Amino acid sequence: MPLRQPFFGDLHVHTRFSADAYIFGTRVGPRDAYDFARGATIPVSDTNEQQTRSATIDRPLDFMADTDHSELFGEVDVCITPGSPAFDVATCQVLRQVEHSSSDEFQANIAWLFPLGIPNPPRVLPFCTTTPGIDCHAASISVWQEIQAAAEEAYDRTSACRFTTFVGYEHTNSPLGRHRHRNVIFRNAIVPSYAPSQLDTFQDGDLQGLWKAIEDLCLNAGDGCDAVIIPHNPNLSGGEQFVDPADAAEAFRRQTLEPLVEIHQAKGNSECRFDRLAGVGVGAADELCTFEQEPLPHQGPDATPLPIDQYPRRNMVRTTLEDGLGFEQTLGVNPFRFGFIGSTDTHNGTAGNTAERDWVGIQGHDDASPALQISQQLRNNPGGLAAVWAEENSRDAIFSALRRRETYATSGTRPVVRFFAGSLDDVTCGDGAFIERAYETGTPMGGEMGAVRDAKSPRFAVWAQKDPGTATVPGTDLQRIQIVKGWIDASGAPHEKVYDVAGDAGNGAGVDPATCEPTGAGAAELCAVWEDPEFDPAERSFYYARVLENPTCRWSTRVCKAAGVDPFASDCVAQAAAAPAEFADCCLGTTNDPFLSPTIQERAWGSPVWYRPEAIGRLQGRLTFGKRSSDDALALHATLGGLPEGLDLAAAGLTVRLSDDDDGLAIAVPPGGFRKRGRRLMYKDRADGRRMVTVTTGRKGVKITVAAQGGDLSRIAREDHFVTFGLEAPLYRTSYTRRWLLRGRRLRPVG
Repeated sequence: MPLRQPFFGDLHVHTRFSADAYIFGTRVGPRDAYDFARGATIPVSDTNEQQTRSATIDRPLDFMADTDHSELFGEVDVCITPGSPAFDVATCQVLRQVEHSSSDEFQANIAWLFPLGIPNPPRVLPFCTTTPGIDCHAASISVWQEIQAAAEEAYDRTSACRFTTFVGYEHTNSPLGRHRHRNVIFRNAIVPSYAPSQLDTFQDGDLQGLWKAIEDLCLNAGDGCDAVIIPHNPNLSGGEQFVDPADAAEAFRRQTLEPLVEIHQAKGNSECRFDRLAGVGVGAADELCTFEQEPLPHQGPDATPLPIDQYPRRNMVRTTLEDGLGFEQTLGVNPFRFGFIGSTDTHNGTAGNTAERDWVGIQGHDDASPALQISQQLRNNPGGLAAVWAEENSRDAIFSALRRRETYATSGTRPVVRFFAGSLDDVTCGDGAFIERAYETGTPMGGEMGAVRDAKSPRFAVWAQKDPGTATVPGTDLQRIQIVKGWIDASGAPHEKVYDVAGDAGNGAGVDPATCEPTGAGAAELCAVWEDPEFDPAERSFYYARVLENPTCRWSTRVCKAAGVDPFASDCVAQAAAAPAEFADCCLGTTNDPFLSPTIQERAWGSPVWYRPEAIGRLQGRLTFGKRSSDDALALHATLGGLPEGLDLAAAGLTVRLSDDDDGLAIAVPPGGFRKRGRRLMYKDRADGRRMVTVTTGRKGVKITVAAQGGDLSRIAREDHFVTFGLEAPLYRTSYTRRWLLRGRRLRPVG
C-alpha cells in the first residue's frame, strides 16, 4: 500500500537450540516456532520436562525471527543427538536431566550458563576438546544452517505475503549477570557462515567485538548482507547496556548499527521507572512507570533492590534517550537514537503468545504450573510485540521499516498507532486524508525534523485504534494518548514531561473484581493534533506517543483467583495463609510492593521523532522528466537551521543523495572539493558539468541547493511515492522523507 500498513511480529524467540531453553525442558525447534506463529498448536514442557502441555496462538503473526542464543549452539546439538560421541559425557547428561530440585538447577547453570557470565569465557565447553570425534564448531555451523533453512521454508514468497521470516540470533553478553544482550536480525538469506557469539567476540571488547564481527562478516562483505542489532533488557543490565561512547566516531557507529531497542518483553519493561511507595521516579515522577518493573537492576549473584536515587539511569530507555541528546550536544552525534519494538523472549518457541488469559509461560518447566508461575515467575509477563509500518509483508519492506525506525512496541495487544511531527499543514482529525497529508507534510515515528519556520512549535499528529481482539476475547477500549517529551537545556541538563493529548484518564473504566471482566467504556479510536506549549527551537528534543488501554486484570490475578487467593479481597493475606505456600505472593500487589498491582494497563509506545536544528527543515524543488532520460532535470533547495558545530564542509566534503527504492542520485563532493565564494560553497562536477551543489550560510540557517541533469535520475519512479533526500558528511547524517507527487512530467516534494 502506498501509505503503508501495520504488521505485527516477534523478533525474540528461543527454541531447543538455546541452552537455557533446553534446560527448561523445551524440545521444539525453529520450524515449530514458525508453525506456532502461523497458528499451529505445539507442545510445551510440563514440570517433568515431558511435552504434555500445548499452546496455540490467539491469532497468527505477520512476521517472526527465531533468535536462539548462538553461544553453545554446537554443544547443545551434540549433547541432544543420540549416537553422538559426546551424548553420554557428564556435561551432556546434566543438560538433559530433569531438574527436580534446586541442586539440579544449580548444577545445570554452573555447567552451561555460568561460562557465559565470566570475564574471559572459554571458546567452547571443555568436553569439545577432550571427546574424540567431536567438532563443536562444525556442529554450531550445522545448527546455524538449520535455522536458516527453517526461516527459508516458512517465508511466504507468494503474492499473498501472509508470513515473513528473518534469519537471526541472540548475542548473549552477561558479565556477572549484567545483561548486555543483543538480537541480530538479517535482512535476507545472505548471512555470515556462522553466528558470531559472545564466546567468539569477547576478546575484541564488549560491544566492539560484536560490531566488528557484523561489519566484517556482513555489512562490509560486499555480498548483499545487511543486518540490524537490537539491544534488549536494559532493565537488567545494571546500567551497562548503554555505556558512554569513547568519542564521536564510536557514537556514530552505534547509531548506525543499533537503530532500535526492545523496550518491552517478558523479563520486564524498560521505558521508565517510578516507585509508587517512595513517590519518586528515575528522571521524573511519571506514575505510569511502575508498569511491569523488575525489582532488581540486574541478575547477578550480587543483585539487590536499589533505592530509586541509586537506580541506574541507563537501565531505562527514556533516560537513555535524554543522555543521547546530551552526547549530541557535546560530541555532535547521538549514540542512543533508538526506535522502539517489543517482543516476547519466549523460551518455549511460542512466538507472539502474549495473551494474559490462560498464559502458558515462557520458561518450560519453570512456569509449567500455577504454583510455579506465582512462586518463581510472578515478575514475568507474557511479553510484547513489534509493530512496523511497511508497504507490504515482505523481508525488504519490513526490514526497511526497522532500519528507518517506523516502528512501535506494544505490551502484547495489537492497537494500531500512527504518529507524525512537522508542519502538518491541513492535517486534522476526522479527515479522510489525515494519513496522506501527514506523510506529505510531516515525518512519521522514527524520523527527524529540523528547524521550525517562524520559531513556532512543530505540530504533532497522533491517531490510535483499539485492538479488535478475537471472536472469543474482544479487545479493550482505549483510555488515552500521551505525548512524552525529553529535552536538553542550554546547560546540558536533561528534562522530560508527559502530556495527555486525547482521551480521558478519569473515564471511570475498570474491572469487576469478582469476574475480572471490564467495566465502563473507553474509546474505539482516539486522535489529536497537538503543539508543544513549551517548545524552544534552541533545545534538542524527542517526542513519542504512548497509548494506554483501559485497565484489565493481570495474568497473575487470574491465576491467583483460580487458586482461591483473590488479590482484590480485603482478606487476601488470610486467603493466602490458607492456600498452598506457593501462592503467598498473590497479595503483594495490594500490600507493600512498589511495582505489582492486580490490574494493568496494556499500552503501546511509538518510536520517537527527534528535533535537531541540523536536520532538514524544508525541501522545495522538482524533478522534471524529459522525453529521454538524459533530459531529466533536478532542482532542489533544502533549508537547515545550521550545521553541527565544528563541521567544516569545505574540508570534510559532502554527499547528497536522492533515493526511493534505489539511489536515484548520489553526488559526492570530495574533501576540498568545494570552492569558497564569500558565505557560499560551490561544487561543480568536473566530469559532468550538469551536477552542482551549493551551500549558503546565513543568519537564519543554511540552504543547500542541488542541480542535476540526466544520469541516474530515471531510477526515481514516475508516480506518487516516498522519496528521501539525504546529506552525509563524516559523523553527520540527516534525511528528509516525504511523499512526492507527480503532476504531468514534474515530481515534487510536498510540505
